[in-house]
Amino acid sequence: MINKIRNIAIIAHVDHGKTSLTDGLMRQTGAVEEGFTMDTNALELERGITIYSKNASIFYKDTKINIVDTPGHADFGSEVERVLRAIDSVILVVDAQEGPMPQTKFVLKKSLELGLRPIVVINKIDKPAARPEWVHEKILELFFDLGANEEQLNFTTLYAVAKQGIAKYKPSDNNSDLTPLLDTILEKVKEAASGELMIKKARFQPFNLGYDNYMGRLAVGRIYEGNLKAGQNVFVKNEAGQIRQGKILKIFTFSGLKRQETEEAFAGDIVILAGLSGINIGETVCEDKEQMPLPAIKIDEPTISLNFLVNNSPFAGKEGRFVTSRQIKERLEKELEINVGLKIDFSSTEYYKVFGRGELHIAILLENMRREGYELQVSQPQVIIKEENGAKLEPFEELTIDVPKEMSGLVIEKISQRKGILKNMENEKNLCRLIFEAPTRGILGYRSQFIIDTRGEGILCSQVVGFKPYAGEISRQRFGSMISMATGKALGFSLYNLQERGILYIGPAVDVYEGQVIGNTAKGDDMSVNPTRGKHLTNMRSKSSDEAIILTPPLELTLENGLEIMADDEFLEITPQNIRLRKQLLKEIDRVRAYRTAVE
Repeated sequence: MINKIRNIAIIAHVDHGKTSLTDGLMRQTGAVEEGFTMDTNALELERGITIYSKNASIFYKDTKINIVDTPGHADFGSEVERVLRAIDSVILVVDAQEGPMPQTKFVLKKSLELGLRPIVVINKIDKPAARPEWVHEKILELFFDLGANEEQLNFTTLYAVAKQGIAKYKPSDNNSDLTPLLDTILEKVKEAASGELMIKKARFQPFNLGYDNYMGRLAVGRIYEGNLKAGQNVFVKNEAGQIRQGKILKIFTFSGLKRQETEEAFAGDIVILAGLSGINIGETVCEDKEQMPLPAIKIDEPTISLNFLVNNSPFAGKEGRFVTSRQIKERLEKELEINVGLKIDFSSTEYYKVFGRGELHIAILLENMRREGYELQVSQPQVIIKEENGAKLEPFEELTIDVPKEMSGLVIEKISQRKGILKNMENEKNLCRLIFEAPTRGILGYRSQFIIDTRGEGILCSQVVGFKPYAGEISRQRFGSMISMATGKALGFSLYNLQERGILYIGPAVDVYEGQVIGNTAKGDDMSVNPTRGKHLTNMRSKSSDEAIILTPPLELTLENGLEIMADDEFLEITPQNIRLRKQLLKEIDRVRAYRTAVE
């Protein structure tokens, strides 16, 4: 039994150094070896972001410190929200150059509402453009704006280079490890459980779910009172007041990153329970039927929806191992076991309607599915519109944009056309920070345009701020689709002539089918083309006809830009090896008939 426990979460905007700091703490305390990283998922390593919140524990000065490493991207905000209830303090990591960003504001707001006292770590002070004093002022302003109380405003600030495993009380200190941060955690974070909580009847609440092929659903959560034993009979209560019985088969605690089986766990600890099938996040596990349940954990609603369908293109079934409607349904049901930000409507026989927190949230699910061998197609993402008291509401996002000053005018113009309202503008040397509030409907498909407009020099971050009154019709420039009218292999000769009409999505020697979208047209009208047409050969030779063909590299379709650029009459075909864009109706005659019917 360990009496001294501290529970903390590390929160920050994406790429501000949460995972690097967690890795450094674990290396210094001997929990892991050199070269280790918390981002173990293949997608996390490739993209350099944290997608799933993870639990770990370290031991320092006879104290067990439970650490939760959280995602920084706004689409995975549901992962952060539920974690904050189970911990006693947060370490807020902020980049010493960028300062507070949208997700910093989001997670800090949630923390302050729960009464937590954050420890601020200004990271990356070794950057040439680092400005820790300015960042500290901005953090203080943010605390004021979010309504922090006097105790919370008196936060402790440390300075760090997380990648090198260094923390300092002052930027000028000569320190070589993370001891100042570890000592601050012991000093500032209250103990997870007092003697009074130890003798009460047990209450446990899960904030995360896991799945094991042998043990079924696993509940990751905190024991708030009492102690739990393996083999113990318990009661599970939900928000609606329903009670059901269950039995704890196994209990695991964290030691480093490893799960360690134990016979008994005590108040204050973060543990994994196995055996409670059907348990959900926010439910309360009680020792006694008469005990009051803990307050339920609320999770923000999804903002976009799209349909998952069986792939019915001419190339269907060539690459995927799991292609049927039943297999896709089973995979989505399994995802619901652990992905609480996701909602799925299985009522239709033709498709499954999936609701998510954003394009990246959906794209990560699709990427995982295609890597597992699934083949499917999805429709264009649509913003969720709802009605309250007769008023039409839609989700809005706060955009924080850093761009060079000379490009700010173009960005303001483009976002204003999409019903965005400029809330704030700050000039810093050569950079301009713009803060907008815009409907999610207007932002869908804008990111790729933003990269072009700012020549890759701009940074765009967003977070959902809630549902607000419908903003009206949004006019935007729409690119037409270049549609293949033949099935076969695309040839360089044909693509050379087509690349003048727009941007191609395919290169030469790629198999295409009738109805596949192979590029876009700048004029905004759909155009049927033949990418399989070869050069007409004769016995005559001439200098002009035998010119070398120079092809512009095609725009490679990824899941994210595919979801952004697809039109409402198109599907994104996703297989383990390819991502293709196609028209819902493959034959041109069918598309013409459908258009005439719609007009009439």
